[in-house]
Amino acid sequence: MARWVRRPTAQRLACAASEGAAENIGRDTVAIRVLLVDDHQMFREGLRSLLAADPEIQVVGEADSGRTALKLACETKPGIIVMDVSMPDLNGIEATRQIKAAVPHSRVIALSAHSDRRFVARMLEAGASGYLLKDCAFDELARAIRSVSKNQTYLSPAVAAGVVEDSLGRTLTPQPQGTAALTPRQREVLQLVAEGLATKQIAARLHVSVKTVETHRQQLMKRLDVQSVADLTKHAIREGLTSLD
Repeated sequence: MARWVRRPTAQRLACAASEGAAENIGRDTVAIRVLLVDDHQMFREGLRSLLAADPEIQVVGEADSGRTALKLACETKPGIIVMDVSMPDLNGIEATRQIKAAVPHSRVIALSAHSDRRFVARMLEAGASGYLLKDCAFDELARAIRSVSKNQTYLSPAVAAGVVEDSLGRTLTPQPQGTAALTPRQREVLQLVAEGLATKQIAARLHVSVKTVETHRQQLMKRLDVQSVADLTKHAIREGLTSLD
């Protein structure tokens, strides 16, 4: 497991209309409301403990999955969401995309063990305002939270150069459609198929019919030009929808 060093490493949906107001801490300081999202409990607890010592930051909730994060974001309206990328059921990329549609004022900082450009690019395309690696110092996370809360973008030095290079490349060459062209529901089905869930399980998880799931799977195979579930799984891993860690 990655470690912190002072360091431990740590649709548009209907939401309540009002934005969450930051709470006053003391007389002059306004807390930055933060939601922590990671499927490892010990990691979340470590982050919460470290952030609790900062009078300018208030942790308003924790989530162990992308679906729970979406629900809590709608309920608590955090200013900042610290989001893991690779999570089962609903990954951080799709969770970010849905949260930004449902609670647009909330800003997402990815905190991931993955420095691969695919994960960075997918998170930024989904609407994240920052991307840090889990082996960064805690001070860097606190700095990123403050920067992003001021509507700035924050990238770890380890990934920033790759983002610039990819951005320059996109201005010169057309980009393939790939997974980005799929609907949110298709991306959810693709991840769950890749994680080995049966059709009935996916239907129950998404509260849809078995026939609907089968239709989505057929459309996925046609759109992605693949012939089997194994091919869908490979595509999902390649596109960063799941890492199967």
